[in-house]
Amino acid sequence: MRAKDVEARFAALDAFLTEHQGLWRPRPFTHRHLPWETQHPELAQWLRQRSLAEADSIHNQPHDLPAPAPFPQLAAQARQLSTVDKLPSQHLASARPRLNVDVPGRKWQQIEAFGGALAFKHTPTHWLDWCAGKGHLGRRLLQTGQRLTCLEYDPALIVAGKALSDHHGLHATHRLQDVMADVTISPEHTPVALHACGDLHVRLLQLANAVGCKQLAVAPCCYNRISADIYQPLSNTGRACTLQLSVDDLGLPLSETVTAGNRVRLQRDTSMARRLGFDQLQRQLRGCDEYLPTPSLPAVWLDKPFADYCRELASRKGLSTGQENWGALEAYGWRRLAEVRNLELVRGLFRRPLELWLVLDRALFLAENGYRVEIGTFCESALTPRNLMVLAERD
Repeated sequence: MRAKDVEARFAALDAFLTEHQGLWRPRPFTHRHLPWETQHPELAQWLRQRSLAEADSIHNQPHDLPAPAPFPQLAAQARQLSTVDKLPSQHLASARPRLNVDVPGRKWQQIEAFGGALAFKHTPTHWLDWCAGKGHLGRRLLQTGQRLTCLEYDPALIVAGKALSDHHGLHATHRLQDVMADVTISPEHTPVALHACGDLHVRLLQLANAVGCKQLAVAPCCYNRISADIYQPLSNTGRACTLQLSVDDLGLPLSETVTAGNRVRLQRDTSMARRLGFDQLQRQLRGCDEYLPTPSLPAVWLDKPFADYCRELASRKGLSTGQENWGALEAYGWRRLAEVRNLELVRGLFRRPLELWLVLDRALFLAENGYRVEIGTFCESALTPRNLMVLAERD
């Protein structure tokens, strides 16, 4: 998507998200009955009767669910509004021998795809790997005659990254840096950020623009990792919108699950079912039909009896339990989990539209400041759901 299309798409997404916010804002996990169910009782009843396995089988492709109206119409509109092209693949020089050692396979594939999408008009001379970790991305991009600076907050990752760069004989500077504090970058830098979270990648965009970097590339992630309670749009266009997003709202694009093993899935499901069982208990104990936020217990608690799990949470919230029907509460939690996962499929239709709205806000900010901007995907969603990328360049 090129700059001229960005504003029109942003406006269409903004209208879609604003009109239907009653469908995607309320979370089934915290609301036993969602406000929209009274307007769409047939859809609600249809979803509530489905199993947990049926919900999980369609979780990553909610648009394909043959649910009652208005689900198909919303799905078609969401798909149309959130479709973006894959960025053209560029020739990426072959990696140095064994450069991918110490990099998990999926991460290395993401790095390769990211690098292959960097279509800059002018060849970079000094890469700046932002929130670099060990600097795997920067080392992959570095070519003869170029320089590399890696900024990272974790001292252990700095040490490990420098050791890897030295091992491969690469001229790279690994700098210990809190990027949210005073940080110095220069116009000669070409900043790149693969999955820098929330405020971290926003800080990069603002700083790169302020110092006059000629080009940059960002694949955003974790839009909800911000210090403010309400999202502050970057662009003038975004600030003129009426849509206000809370930190909870910003978590919606991240609710898509990636492939996980059976053990991890069972652990996740058990944790959620137990929390939902406790939610029913706390409503009874308090005589109040409202969700009560609870702390996450360590995974070891999932191996303990359900009654012990609930008593621990109750004690942390100052509640006293009695002779409860623990078996019934545990079974209720699993039934609720099936309902929650199926009702979440409605919110799932809005995951990508909201994410694209956020990415286009970043693109509009850059365009308003003189950058030529291109937005697209750099890899398939199976490799990472966070596959949107902003490429920006200016003379």
